[in-house]
Amino acid sequence: MINEAEIVLDKTDLQILRLMQDNARISNADLARELGMAPSGILERVKKLEQKNVIQQYVTKINPVALQQKMLAFIFMRSGDGMGSEQTTRELAKIPEVQEVHSIAGDDCYLVKVRTYDSATLMQLIRTHFSKIPNILSTRTTIVLETVKEQQQLVIPE
Repeated sequence: MINEAEIVLDKTDLQILRLMQDNARISNADLARELGMAPSGILERVKKLEQKNVIQQYVTKINPVALQQKMLAFIFMRSGDGMGSEQTTRELAKIPEVQEVHSIAGDDCYLVKVRTYDSATLMQLIRTHFSKIPNILSTRTTIVLETVKEQQQLVIPE
C-alpha cells in the first residue's frame, strides 16, 4: 500500500475522480473527450489512481427497499477490550448485515451501521451475532425513521 504522503493529485486527476464519482461506468473514451485528452493517457492515469489506492473500488448502489431491507439502524457498542480492538472489529465486519464499523471516541467504543428486513430481524441479529462477540459489553440501538441524505461521494476540490 502506498503512503498517503506519496499521493499527489493534479488538476486532471481531480477532474477524472469527479467524473468517475458521478458515473463509475463512464468509458475511457468519454473521459478523454470530456477532458480533451487521448484515451490512452486517461487509461494510464486511471490505472495509476487505482495503484495508489485513490480509486479503491467500483460498486453498484442497490436500493435496499428493492431487497426488502427497510430497517436501518445505528448501534453504539461498548467493548471490554477498548476502542479499536482488531479481534472485535474483525468479528463485527464479518457479519453480512453490518455495513459500516467505526471506532469512536466517547463512552462507546464502536458505531455500527446495519440494514435488516424489519425489527424482528434486527433483534435476531443482535441476539445471534452481536451477543456472541465476547468483548461486547453493551449495545444501544438507534432506529432510523427516515433517511434524508445518504451518500458515499466525497467533496473533490476544484
